Amino acid sequence: MQKTLKSHGTWIGKWTFVLAATGSAVGLGNIWGFPYKAGTEGGGAFVLIYLLCIVLIGLPIMLSEILIGRRSGNSPINSMKKSAIDSDVSSAWQGVGWIGISAGILILSFYSVIAGICLKYIFVSASSNDLDTAGQFLSIVNSPKELMLWHTIFMGLTMFIVSAGVKKGIGRMVKILMPMLGLLLIFMVVYGIINGAFKEALSFLFKPDFTKITSDTFLVAMGQAFFSLSLGMGSIMAYGAYMSKDQNIASTSVSVGALDTLVAIMAGLAVFPIIFAIQGLEASRGPGLVFISLQTAFNTMDFGNIIGPIFFILLSVAALSSSISILEPGVAYLAEERYFSRTKSAIIISITCWLIGIGTAFGFDQDGNNFFQANVELISVNIMQPLGGMLIAIFIGWFMKESLIKNELGSINQAIYQIWRVFIKFVAPIGVGIVLISQLF
Repeated sequence: MQKTLKSHGTWIGKWTFVLAATGSAVGLGNIWGFPYKAGTEGGGAFVLIYLLCIVLIGLPIMLSEILIGRRSGNSPINSMKKSAIDSDVSSAWQGVGWIGISAGILILSFYSVIAGICLKYIFVSASSNDLDTAGQFLSIVNSPKELMLWHTIFMGLTMFIVSAGVKKGIGRMVKILMPMLGLLLIFMVVYGIINGAFKEALSFLFKPDFTKITSDTFLVAMGQAFFSLSLGMGSIMAYGAYMSKDQNIASTSVSVGALDTLVAIMAGLAVFPIIFAIQGLEASRGPGLVFISLQTAFNTMDFGNIIGPIFFILLSVAALSSSISILEPGVAYLAEERYFSRTKSAIIISITCWLIGIGTAFGFDQDGNNFFQANVELISVNIMQPLGGMLIAIFIGWFMKESLIKNELGSINQAIYQIWRVFIKFVAPIGVGIVLISQLF
């Protein structure tokens, strides 16, 4: 007999789910990805479009994932299957769960390598005075042996936490990691206010320049909103399965989305004051913003060998809180189907991610480009993740019985419910579909 995920345990306390789901959403995408994309896409105009994408597309799909997961109490694969059968439609909808879990494994394979670089930079930042930070970064990414070491350490930490279970592993760690992340982020923002060019950062982030908007700005903002909320990977759906029935799904979704967005904005307010305070550093540095531009700032500023490690600890904590949520859906499915114990399931999925990650660790060229990682990211983040999210929106908007949806949502304001129905039936699928098509063509 198949187990439900509730047999693995439930979140203790209403805020544990909010912390766990926020931890899933808050990762390198917020603290590393958001600042550099804001930098390359025009600052305030990008931020405004990003916020609209969160509200119009991200939150409706997040609510849908939580609803499906909590109602079924199963892994994403079986949650989709159960919801489809109960709605008298084909059980082939379980394929959405398979897409999410497969995307998660591919994402975690290269995510772990990047997170490993963050771990390495805790020590680099504490001891380095090298002003050639670009050369320093290239020397690190062109050392496969070192990348494999940190990739292994990070993947091992993720595996250990997930194998410990919902209460003792994930639940306990998010109660430590998320407050730690919040305190570190507040410290970095306060430091930026006191010692950085904070007014310039505020102007950059909140004064839109619509002349810099292109069609790509909309696509990047929508993709960032989608990735930052961990949608389409099964993570939110799996976490929803551990959610108690007396918790309000709509208000909880808003809480998670608001906290996730707050962290992204605070990351910008932590990074850009430091960047703008150093003459010659550019906000539009791209992915190298953190490892090259920001490290240059740490190497030249007072107490940089203290502030730098604090920032990279912040990055690593965010990465870890997100990685455990990416690993969870696959582990939950194997354990739920009784193929293996939870510990063995965590080991098997982790080793799979670790093996695929070898391609990323050995894939950097002399200029810091990584053809292998770029293609894995294209398949997982740019195609599979939006495809999964779009199919979830289509399923819950057009195929799932409305009576099941209303029963799970409970006493929700009718006006809010009708607005959500419009967004999930029309706005979200079309918006995500545009992003998906743009990636393919």
